[in-house]
Amino acid sequence: MFRKSKPAPTPTRIFVLCTGRCGSMTLSRATAHLDNYTSDHEAMTHRTGPDRFNIPEHHIEIDNRLAWLLGRLEREWGDNAAYIHLTRAPEATAQSFAKRANQGILKAYRNDILARSKQRAPKTKLIEYCRDYVDTVTQNIDLFLRDKTHKMDMTLENIGPDFDRMCNWIGATGDLEAARAELHVQHNATLPSKPRKPAKKGLL
Repeated sequence: MFRKSKPAPTPTRIFVLCTGRCGSMTLSRATAHLDNYTSDHEAMTHRTGPDRFNIPEHHIEIDNRLAWLLGRLEREWGDNAAYIHLTRAPEATAQSFAKRANQGILKAYRNDILARSKQRAPKTKLIEYCRDYVDTVTQNIDLFLRDKTHKMDMTLENIGPDFDRMCNWIGATGDLEAARAELHVQHNATLPSKPRKPAKKGLL
């Protein structure tokens, strides 16, 4: 008679992959209340080389830019880390990016990754670039995760139950009530765009 083997324990180095504008800051604030894990939100984006992925055990790294470094993440950690794919409804994510399209990663995507898009596709609407970005990053992450053993999905729309499921998955402890309370706070919300001031007459 064969005994069923126990599943391998979840690695304690955890990378949260996402597009951005999907609750990553909220998740970071919630995980800050865990006492057996440290966590950071985009704290390593300035690092280069192996140091970019050098995180300690029992740490949760939340960083949307990792979606552009997945080949190196595979080389450094591959199946020896755990991964969470944090998502939000694609259209809601795109609309959120559209409200801050002239800054951050979306600006870089429009102007540099999609090179010369203003000159070659001047009639393309802003929201189309945002949808394209969200789809590109989501597909990058899905492809990276397809052969990973330790992974889970988390959605902004179901963040409460998914957070509890994550804590159970990784064996997280701490002030979970305070952590859950953070999930109801809108962190890093997109502010309404300020109307442009009319140009002063006589100035070029």
